[in-house]
Amino acid sequence: MSGRTTADTEPEIRGTTEADDTEDRAGEPEEWSGDARRARWAAAGAGGLLSLAGLAAAILRLTGSAPLFVAAAYALGAGVCALAAVLGARGRTRRALWLLVVGTMVMALGDQFD
Repeated sequence: MSGRTTADTEPEIRGTTEADDTEDRAGEPEEWSGDARRARWAAAGAGGLLSLAGLAAAILRLTGSAPLFVAAAYALGAGVCALAAVLGARGRTRRALWLLVVGTMVMALGDQFD
C-alpha cells in the first residue's frame, strides 16, 4: 500500500462543488435573464400563433361539412395553446412547452376525423 487514503484523493475525484457552481452563475446575471426573456417571448409567441391557427381552422371546419367533433377539437386545442401562451408569458416555459405539444396533438387528432 502506498499510504494514501481516499480522503487525500477525494477532492480530485469529486470535481466541482455546489459553491463553485453558484460563483460561476453569480458572475453572469445578464446572460441568464436574456435567455429567460427569450424563452418567455418564444413560448408566448408560439402559443398565440398556434391558438390563432386553431381558431381559424375551427371556424373553417364549422362552416364546412366536417363533423362538429373536428371543429371542437380545433377549438379545444386552440384553448390549450392560448393557456400555454399565458403561462409562457408568466415565465412557466416548461409547462407552456408541454401544453403547446398537447394542444397541437389535440388539433391533429381532430384533423384525423375530418
